[in-house]
Amino acid sequence: MFGEMKVFSGSSHPTLAAGIAGHIGMQLGKSRITRFSNENIKVKIDENVRESDVFVIQTSAPPVSDNLVEMLIMIDALKFASAARITAVLPYYPYARSDKKDEARISITARLVADLLQTAGADRVLAMTLHAPQILGFFRIPADQLLATPVLVNHFRSSDLSNSVVVATDAGAGKIAGHFAKRLGLPMAIIDKRRVDDSESARSTALIGEVADKDCIIFDDEIATGGSIREAARILRGFGVRRVRVGATHAVFSGTALTRLKEAELDELVVTDTIPIPQAISSEIPNLKVLSTASMFGDAILRIHGGRSISEMMEA
Repeated sequence: MFGEMKVFSGSSHPTLAAGIAGHIGMQLGKSRITRFSNENIKVKIDENVRESDVFVIQTSAPPVSDNLVEMLIMIDALKFASAARITAVLPYYPYARSDKKDEARISITARLVADLLQTAGADRVLAMTLHAPQILGFFRIPADQLLATPVLVNHFRSSDLSNSVVVATDAGAGKIAGHFAKRLGLPMAIIDKRRVDDSESARSTALIGEVADKDCIIFDDEIATGGSIREAARILRGFGVRRVRVGATHAVFSGTALTRLKEAELDELVVTDTIPIPQAISSEIPNLKVLSTASMFGDAILRIHGGRSISEMMEA
């Protein structure tokens, strides 16, 4: 066992951090973050953390690189303040999509971030729904992955699923969608989607499975520009579906996402709060529902502090 548990927050998502601390029943640790005119960042820990078990919450939200550096500096400050153990809590892992060498002479940036966290002084990492499972293998320190499955599944279970089918936006999302289909006891269909460049645009050409006159639930790990969702909705309606609902963990909503999600005309869009959604966007997306992950992260933090299993949470 380590010493007293303390939870600190970076500036990327204070609302989620406060929710996590509130679920645990404690106040966020005191710190000051200063940004100078030359864009340098200074972090000062304003309370004693000597021999404490510290958790630092910082998600990957714009400005992504600034928030990553801020977290590294905060971890470094805590390390030199003699914290006994530091766990980096990353609801949305930065640079998660750069997880493989699929072109010549490129950086596998997700691995670089893992190295940076360890170098800064992190002893453990806790994240949610990584873009690819191999990211866990980039760490040489203990790393845990939470899945938003229980949160999303409980939401969809609250409605009538008797005429529903789970849909994967492409073959790569088949494993995620299959996991949800199994938990919901529903059949699954897969859209054949082809991506040919870095433009973040893809084209759906065919569909495997029966969807005619069904309520379709699309599951994916994240929504970036919304192109895949818009295209999936288009092809599903072409096959005569009754309704199109979407469940995703990370609401990245970058670039032209707002326009594309409006064009998709979804009957329901369900995401979690791993990334803060600006009011200007959330108020413009019809049928948007944001589910809280605060209790899940809070329970995971309590389990890590108490030396208990994280995987048991996913089996519930």
